[in-house]
Amino acid sequence: MGRARPPDAVVEQRRQDELRRVVEHGEVRITDLAEHFEVSLMTMHRDLDALVERRLVRKLRGRVTAYPSLTLETATRFRVSLQVAEKEALAAAGAAEVEPGMTLLIDDSSTVFPLARRVAEVESLRVFTNSLTVAKILAGAGHEVGLLGGRYRAEFDSCTGPEVLEALSGLRADVSFVSATTVTEGHLFHPVRDYAEIKERIVGRAERNVLLVDHSKFGRTSPFAHGDVGAYDLVITDAATPEAELDALRGFDTEVRVVPIPEPDGGTDALS
Repeated sequence: MGRARPPDAVVEQRRQDELRRVVEHGEVRITDLAEHFEVSLMTMHRDLDALVERRLVRKLRGRVTAYPSLTLETATRFRVSLQVAEKEALAAAGAAEVEPGMTLLIDDSSTVFPLARRVAEVESLRVFTNSLTVAKILAGAGHEVGLLGGRYRAEFDSCTGPEVLEALSGLRADVSFVSATTVTEGHLFHPVRDYAEIKERIVGRAERNVLLVDHSKFGRTSPFAHGDVGAYDLVITDAATPEAELDALRGFDTEVRVVPIPEPDGGTDALS
């Protein structure tokens, strides 16, 4: 009797790790990748074919490379399939901050997509965002949406640039929702300068600022800092976040809300 197939979430996590290794090395021999992750060559080809379908890597003769423009932490088409249960739990907690008639600022993080779907059910919202995904969700539900336009970046399905920053300077919102790519001891980072600047500007334009960040973002850094959690009124994270990182968050004298992660129902950790 053969070995049981691992759960979909385990397979997806392995593919994320494989992609990270390819991004870090630029080009990797497929046999070396299979040996590193201790899987058969057939399994590795299956994993890589799944990443090829998402246009995240390219398979060459015996080798695999990442797309030159790919930044793993920010590629939207990959991020939305990660930590889905955690993101839904964060979204449920964040949605409780929204009341009818509010004006919201929402960034382009994949973490906020489930939040956008939840708050779409709240009446009479006015929303400003640089994310086309968020804009479509909320405009489709009948809300007034202001798209902060500038340079469109297809890999993130959102806009950046001085036009976005200038538009934000003239806005005032009741609540903002932002996520971070990486968090270390309460300090926030992003691999792309333009997005780091937008996140920092958003926080200055709302009466109440909420940071949604799941446990996978902690203990890592990226090149561009965008402040620390002290700028936020509320940080929502999940129960798998390391205790040392939670202590660091609380040291900034901001409210930290830890939500439980829903038990898996046995289904696929599908795109959110």
